[in-house]
Amino acid sequence: MIELQNIKNKYDIIGNDPALNDALSLAIAIAPADIPVLVTGESGTGKEVIPKIIHQNSRRKNGKYFVVNCGAIPEGTVESELFGHEKGSFTGAIDTRKGYFEEADGGTLFLDEIGELPMSVQAKLLRVMQFGVFKRVGSSKDLKTDVRIIAATNKNLLHEISKDKFRADLYYRFSAVTISLPSLRDRQEDINILFRKFASDFSAEYGVPRVALTEEASLLLRKYRWPGNIRQLKNIAEVICQLETYKMQSSANKCLVDARTLKQYLPEEKTTLLPAESHTPESGMSSEKEEALIRALYQLRQDVDYLKSMLLNGAKAEGGQMLPALNSEIEEREDAEEQEIKMEGQEELSIEKANLSLIEKALQKHGGNRKLAAQELGISERNLYRKLDKLKKMNK
Repeated sequence: MIELQNIKNKYDIIGNDPALNDALSLAIAIAPADIPVLVTGESGTGKEVIPKIIHQNSRRKNGKYFVVNCGAIPEGTVESELFGHEKGSFTGAIDTRKGYFEEADGGTLFLDEIGELPMSVQAKLLRVMQFGVFKRVGSSKDLKTDVRIIAATNKNLLHEISKDKFRADLYYRFSAVTISLPSLRDRQEDINILFRKFASDFSAEYGVPRVALTEEASLLLRKYRWPGNIRQLKNIAEVICQLETYKMQSSANKCLVDARTLKQYLPEEKTTLLPAESHTPESGMSSEKEEALIRALYQLRQDVDYLKSMLLNGAKAEGGQMLPALNSEIEEREDAEEQEIKMEGQEELSIEKANLSLIEKALQKHGGNRKLAAQELGISERNLYRKLDKLKKMNK
């Protein structure tokens, strides 16, 4: 039986998190069985090491091993990359070319970011997995291949299936064996170990003093969410080794980084991409927001009046009479509107009062000039006179 620690040493895997150990143990156990495997986990968790472990501990270890980043291949050429093409099958196909499935015959093919494959290519991939045959682009001839497929994704494929972006039958071909790698924030005991390893490696590589963290800085490192996982931690360790040791005197042999210094290298955590919520003071909304609200209410009332007039004009039958059924319906609506207006009249901020407030503000702003006030309100001067007359009658 292969020792887990030997695997960690061979592939430079750091940490003792139980979820990580489970993932590695499953990879070792499934390696001899010639079946597809799906590796899941967030970006930066180190998913690419699992296919290597599986391949090099399988009966195919002497065969070829190819890595294909499905998300990095343009959609128009991904089929040709995977299955090859015949000469003249499309513009630019000046020669016949083998694809990865043909080149990897007898070995292992690692399809990274499999969730990015177009649906049409997913159907062809499923055929290869089921029958071991495929066609080059531009050919009608079936070619055989013997390839073990390992796929990886940072997407929720079940969610992609619900959006019709991933084939359910292809998912079930992979999901029989799923190896999930934990995120770095779920491996808190490993975070400081990883940082020390990276810092030590970079200090040796660049010939700079060794970097260490204070206790407070180590605590901050563990509390950070690490959205970029191990890849992000490694990048930050490298930057700190370069910049912080650069500030030191040449005779120093150790660089101690405190929490305040470390915080400068940790990107601000964004828990949401939604705009920040706006809070108004307890004293009430600002005059600008109040005026904007009144303007919106005023415009809404105008729109309602316009639609009502359109409905009435368009409902007239020949001879100027309304259709009976529609006439009855409109009368009911008018009765309801009258009742609503009565109710609105009892409210402090009714639409009519909002109209009056907005008009009064516009007139005050322009020193009683009704023409300028009408222009600001976006209505005609004649309409302004009519509204003023109506509001005066309402307030008598």
